[in-house]
Amino acid sequence: MPGKKENNTDIQLNLDEKDLGILKLLQQDAKMTIRDIARQLNLSTTPVYERIRKMEQAGVIKQYAAIVDPRKINKSLTVLCYITLKEHNKKCGRKFIQEILGFTEVTECLNISGEFDFMIKVQVKDMDEYREFYVNKLGELDNLSHTQSIFVISVIKATHQVVF
Repeated sequence: MPGKKENNTDIQLNLDEKDLGILKLLQQDAKMTIRDIARQLNLSTTPVYERIRKMEQAGVIKQYAAIVDPRKINKSLTVLCYITLKEHNKKCGRKFIQEILGFTEVTECLNISGEFDFMIKVQVKDMDEYREFYVNKLGELDNLSHTQSIFVISVIKATHQVVF
């Protein structure tokens, strides 16, 4: 399809030190120009551009994004909610995941092992907004057995960077 970017995550790349250097710089500042990356890594711009393009196509670089401080946009309450499902089959699991994907308050959803099946991270304005979410959205899901909400007091470390 013209104009559509191919993204083949099945491509396996052998990343070398130059690729890792590019990734480190882009994780620190995704707006960094190819010229600046090339200068810092002592490379010319064309190979840097080609390496970035290959990593994008292979799915190594999934997306470029701005990291927003939730407190600055009136979403200062973070809640980690652990969830256990009643039924554990593909159909019920898929339905739960589809419903969670539709909740804008949920910023992360992890399928976990142990006592609970899922952990969701919820960003809301305050306790009233969380109660509204918990009662009228999460509480309305059919397959919930048990939930436990953990309220974040302060964030000690939060990073989007993968260390390699």
